[in-house]
Parts: sequence; C-alpha cells; structure tokens
Amino acid sequence: ALFHLMVQQHVLGVDEGRLTAMAQEEPLASWWQNFLQDRPATAGAQYPETVLSMPFGQAAERRLLAKMDLVVVDNGRATIYDWKTSRRRPPRDWLAARLQTRVYPYLMVQAGAELNGGQPFAPEQVEMVYWFAGFPNRPERFSYTADQFAEDGASLAGLLDQAATLSLSDAPFPLTPDESKCRFCVYRSLCNRGVVAGDLNELDFDDPEPAVEFDLDFEQVAEVEY
Repeated sequence: ALFHLMVQQHVLGVDEGRLTAMAQEEPLASWWQNFLQDRPATAGAQYPETVLSMPFGQAAERRLLAKMDLVVVDNGRATIYDWKTSRRRPPRDWLAARLQTRVYPYLMVQAGAELNGGQPFAPEQVEMVYWFAGFPNRPERFSYTADQFAEDGASLAGLLDQAATLSLSDAPFPLTPDESKCRFCVYRSLCNRGVVAGDLNELDFDDPEPAVEFDLDFEQVAEVEY
C-alpha cells in the first residue's frame, strides 16, 4: 500500500527526495529504487488512482467499478498500469485469467471517455500493463480487442446475474467444497473458515484468484454516463 501511495505522490509531483526518504526499509527501498531506475514510459496525461464506474445490467440497476493505479492517455490511447509487489512474478496465463485483466479494460472502453476529452476509447485503443516492483524489466502487457470486449461484457453480466439471483434467495450462499480457495480471502471468518487471510506471498499461481482487500472510497466515485 505504501509503495502505491509513493508512486501516486510521485506522479502528482511530490519531490522525489522526500519520497525516497520514506523508503528506508526493505523491500520497499528496493522497490522504490527499481521504480526510479526502470519506471515505465508514461508520456501523455497521467491519472493516478483513477476510479471508473458505470451502471451495469439489463436495467442498469447495478454498478461496475474499479480503481486503477495509473491511467496514461496519449494520442487517443489509454494505458492502464497496475503495480504489483509480490515476491514472485506470476506467469502470463495466470494474469490473463484474472478478473482484473478483464474488468479494467472493459470499464475503460465503457466509462473512460471523460479521460479522453469526451471521446470513448475503442477496445483496440486500450492496453493493460502489470509492472512488477521486484522485476522492473519484465512487465506484462495485454492488448485489447473488440472480440475480447464483447466476451468480457457477456461474462461479467453472467457473473453479476448469478450473484443477484443468489442474493434474492432465502438460502445462504453456497460455500465452495474446496477450502483451499478460502486461504487468501479477507472475509473467510464470515464463513467460519479461518480468522485472517493468508500471506499473498505464499500464493501458488496454480491456485484460484485470491480475494483482495476492498478499500475503495465511494466518496471518490463519480457516476459515468452509460
């Protein structure tokens, strides 16, 4: 969390020396030096900690939203950066299967026009980049396409419909029989499957997607026309 905050402050113009003084302990000190020495090229307008939100569903009764570490807009193209501080670098196929890789570009196409002078982005104008603080020379880039956009829209709608159906039922949500999927969930105590979430640095990349801390401030979310 502190690394993300430092990068945000750096993008906003806070003095580099002041930020460096904050990074005295490992691994933060190494991550920060890696960022300063091998920071990604970010020519264009920069929007750190950007929140996009849109009505979603057949009756637009739900909202799809995401908080992105950094969005760079240059010549009508949007690059979404996500900073990763895991001790191990995940393989590409693991990242490709994450909801994050699908939701962020989808939202940028649907709700990112405000970052582009009111002009919506076409799917082919959006790219997502995972930048690893421990592996600064090995970012992972995902381009986007119209076919992927259509597939993601249908898939996300299906997931939300399933969640809505379950929420209307009097029966409790069914629990997964595979308790290993609960290891990194911050809500596992609600299901009596442990007290605290496990250390994500122990994640096996063959495991399912872990739950993450949800710290979005809804006061920061601006409604986007759809």
